[in-house]
Amino acid sequence: MHYVTVEGLTKSFGTKPLFRDISFHIEEGDKIALVALNGTGKSTLLRILCGKDAPDAGKVWIHKDVTVVMLEQQHGFDLSKTILENIFDHNNPVLNVIKEYELLTEEGIEPDVDKLASAISRMDELNAWHFDAKVKQILGKLNIHKLDQPVGSLSGGQQKRVALAKVLIDIGFEHKHVLLIMDEPTNHLDVSMIEWLENYLDQERVTLLLVTHDRYFLDSVCNEIMELDQEQLFIYKGDYENYLEKKATREENDRASVDKARNLYRKELEWMRKQPKARTTKSKARQDAFYDVKERASTRVQEQQLELNVKMTRLGGKILELKKVYKAYNDLVILKGFDYTFKKGERVGIVGKNGVGKSTFLNMLLGIEQPDSGKINVGETIVFGDYSQTGLEVKEDMRVIEFVKNIAENFPLADGTKVSAAQFLELFLFPAEKQYTYISKLSGGEKRRLHLLSILFRNPNFLVLDEPTNDLDLPTLSILETFLQEFQGCVIIVSHDRYFMDKLVEHLFVFEGGGEVRDFPGNYTQYREWQKEDDRKKTAPKKEERIEQVVAAPVVESKTRKLSFKEKRELEMLEQEIEKLETEKKTIEAQLASGELPFDKMEPMTHRIGEIMQLLDDKGMRWLELSELNG
Repeated sequence: MHYVTVEGLTKSFGTKPLFRDISFHIEEGDKIALVALNGTGKSTLLRILCGKDAPDAGKVWIHKDVTVVMLEQQHGFDLSKTILENIFDHNNPVLNVIKEYELLTEEGIEPDVDKLASAISRMDELNAWHFDAKVKQILGKLNIHKLDQPVGSLSGGQQKRVALAKVLIDIGFEHKHVLLIMDEPTNHLDVSMIEWLENYLDQERVTLLLVTHDRYFLDSVCNEIMELDQEQLFIYKGDYENYLEKKATREENDRASVDKARNLYRKELEWMRKQPKARTTKSKARQDAFYDVKERASTRVQEQQLELNVKMTRLGGKILELKKVYKAYNDLVILKGFDYTFKKGERVGIVGKNGVGKSTFLNMLLGIEQPDSGKINVGETIVFGDYSQTGLEVKEDMRVIEFVKNIAENFPLADGTKVSAAQFLELFLFPAEKQYTYISKLSGGEKRRLHLLSILFRNPNFLVLDEPTNDLDLPTLSILETFLQEFQGCVIIVSHDRYFMDKLVEHLFVFEGGGEVRDFPGNYTQYREWQKEDDRKKTAPKKEERIEQVVAAPVVESKTRKLSFKEKRELEMLEQEIEKLETEKKTIEAQLASGELPFDKMEPMTHRIGEIMQLLDDKGMRWLELSELNG
């Protein structure tokens, strides 16, 4: 099914064109990543598609049966309302009864028996149990609890997760044909949440258009890449690696084309100067062609590369040493006797679930927070570069070039030469015309890029990077990775970007909770492989032990617990759902075996059989789990 057609779309921001005369199509089942530099119109294009912004020219056609749902960077919640009220803000009978049921059965709340019975009755009438199970899964996986608290009391990261939950619940409830638009969906998610989201989007078989800096997520979810570059749109089928290869070929062809146009331009310019004033039809056509050649010859082919042999501030023999460090906030234990001595050039990644104290650990290294006990000794030659999540802090609005020159006029290189502030800005994708823009006029991603640049321009020898990839575009990430690979100092990175971590770190500090920190020798992918293998080993002996217990002592009473009311209700509903699915499966199998079905009906029925088998498997496993607990 054809979802979206875009023809001749043009949009400018003030006098600066974002994109010009772009066209593309979106078909049902497409999963497209939109790639571009910050400030070149990615978010604007997404907002135009969902009707929240208008183009200067061109048309957007969306099929009348398609519902567009968007996850934006700015969620627009009513901060005085609760999580539940913001998530279920549609006035719909099914959503209303689920909202009421979830509030009545919230953990720690003693429900009104009559109200609960009424809610259960309406859940039965509206057949809302299946959708309620999906809601529970989404909220649980995104670690969203205490649904009656106001959204205004949540952190920015928690609010982003609530916004994501709302979008996923909306697409589950909306009509069959949904175009899901997502702007940086992985920001503020820990890695386990990102991996769950990858699988969820794949299973839901949604039609998707997203902006993301997470290259593993992009590869896992998307099968097509659209790039906005120099006001034009380029489309690449396939994964991120294929995109890089095809883009390199395109840029090489562009350079050759521009060189050819410049040679032709020189010849045509000489002819234009010599031509008589009287114009014939032939000379008029050649003059028109001359201006086309001139425009092509004037094209600037940007080289988005960074090659800096950095002259780093000298590192002494003593770097950074932690001795028997303890830190806790009430019941939250962050460090419990942590010991470590950093070496020259060390690259450490820090991973762990949200809320285990990763940012607190960085603040202690930087001296912003103090440990409860123990010592943190910092070498005299250490110059920290602190790239935090708080973002760029400017006392008063100023131009980009002025901000950088206030730090230093030049950046020293190892060969004794210097790079000027303007040249350094160009290397970080701030062209000359952008350098005189006021900081207040930059996009969110451009401000993040300028913040990063300002940290590196101070010439530190120990970089502390807290979520450096959030809101950065892919070209800037490539530049940052190249810079850090050449950087001779120490680097500590807290990041949920698995690709970024795999490329840069040598070992990991894994915050496992309860003050335990594991020093793992390898990158993030290697750690996940080890973790899965370790989990497999841990579960295998338990199964053998269970078998031995059954054989040796079959009379021993099994450990059971009483199911909660909600679990009992779920068990009853599962039995009914499994029975319905078995009946549907038999009906479809009989129709397929009859040989009387037309070909156009066979394919959807075969597809439905696969769905039923998967549902039976999932629901059967959950039924076994609850039955075993119930004894």
